[in-house]
Amino acid sequence: MDLVCANGPRWAWRASALFLVACCTLLPAAAQQRREREPNSVYAERRAKLASHIDGPIVLLGLTGHEEDAQTYIFAQDENFYYLTGHNEPGAALLLLPPAGSSAKKDDWEGPREIFFLQPKNPEREKWVGVLMSPTDPGIEARTGFALVKPYPELRATVERLAKVYPSFYTVLPYEHENGDYPHEKETVDWLKLAVPQANIKDIRTNITDLRAVKSPTEISLLRQAIDLSLDAQFAAMKMIRPGLFEYQVAAKMEYVHAMGGSEAEAYAPIVGTGINSTALHYDKLSRKIEDGDVVLMDVAAQYAGYAADITRTVPANGKFTPRQREIYEIVLAAQNAAMAAIRPGASLGCREKRDKKGTLYAIAYNYINTHGKDLHGKRLGQYFIHGLGHSIGLNVHDPGLEGCKPLAPGMIVTMEPGIYIPEENLGVRIEDDVLVTDSGYELLSQRLPRDPDEIEKIMAEGAKTRAAYAKE
Repeated sequence: MDLVCANGPRWAWRASALFLVACCTLLPAAAQQRREREPNSVYAERRAKLASHIDGPIVLLGLTGHEEDAQTYIFAQDENFYYLTGHNEPGAALLLLPPAGSSAKKDDWEGPREIFFLQPKNPEREKWVGVLMSPTDPGIEARTGFALVKPYPELRATVERLAKVYPSFYTVLPYEHENGDYPHEKETVDWLKLAVPQANIKDIRTNITDLRAVKSPTEISLLRQAIDLSLDAQFAAMKMIRPGLFEYQVAAKMEYVHAMGGSEAEAYAPIVGTGINSTALHYDKLSRKIEDGDVVLMDVAAQYAGYAADITRTVPANGKFTPRQREIYEIVLAAQNAAMAAIRPGASLGCREKRDKKGTLYAIAYNYINTHGKDLHGKRLGQYFIHGLGHSIGLNVHDPGLEGCKPLAPGMIVTMEPGIYIPEENLGVRIEDDVLVTDSGYELLSQRLPRDPDEIEKIMAEGAKTRAAYAKE
């Protein structure tokens, strides 16, 4: 950032500079708009479903942009708020009332039953962060999809008025563990308690996450794009990997491919682990040099339009699996295939309470791993499968909706990611793919990226051949 010094006494310039720095510090982080968003009608349909099952107003506050103070912070909206509004700018609020004509309606409110609140127009702020939506913008109703858009400062008076006839309000209550961590949900509850202390505050979280579990056609389309970018990056990494590179160089190549393809951000911190680092599930230091004989585990994926893919491949650093590496790899691959073959509506992905029960997809994968191959001491390999089989993806790489061992349903998108991690052998193998549950089974969304070890070696050989040709020029 460049600040131009004006003529004048040194103290005057310093005072002006300090004032400008203070202004920058107080301004919210700038928002980076999504590459695409769903039609307003999709968000409206979700809000209607949500409001139809409650007996009081729903109040949700978007993020403020002050949640982090790092200069690298780029604003990204609260996921539940974005899911219902498609709005990715700071300082907004959503108010939903029980539908007109329902028995839950107790107010005499005239007009739309949903109100969107935006920050008033602030030209000085926009000089720093760019043009933002405001309630007075021409056509703001059509742009946001809300028939009624009001200034944010009017939110409290509106809530206070509704509290005269509604004993209960709904919002997202914080998890127990969150009270000492990220405070946004707690701050929303505190704001409501201050504005309407007499009201009973109820939780709307599960109502929202149940909706998020099954993806709309447009969500599936956006996830396909995130997955395709992730596959492109995996191909590029396979072609460049060789002993002598550093883990961070592999990650940098993959992030470059994502960004050049239109990704706004990584779906999560890139995981590229070689040697012993391949056995650490969420290793992100990326500092080790790749050595001959290593495997390279790449759990790296793109986010597109706010939607996160999740893809992992494990490859040999020198382009050829050793017999032991291939043995472990093929066990993981067969376990994944066995679990995927059982995917259908009604199947259970598996959770902590049911991992030891027959029939869950986790149990299928675990039982295969535990009955094929041994460690160096002759013991079964099940002990080295140390995580769950998969999870939902969406606006979060660990999207909600499958809590409590809920059965799979058409429209859900989940990961299939068995793994074996043997620190004693510096050997970790994970194969992770993204799967859409269909009416009759599943669609492997990441099918374009090979899983077969022979195909992986072929891709790496082609990359080595291309590098050799360039070296001769």
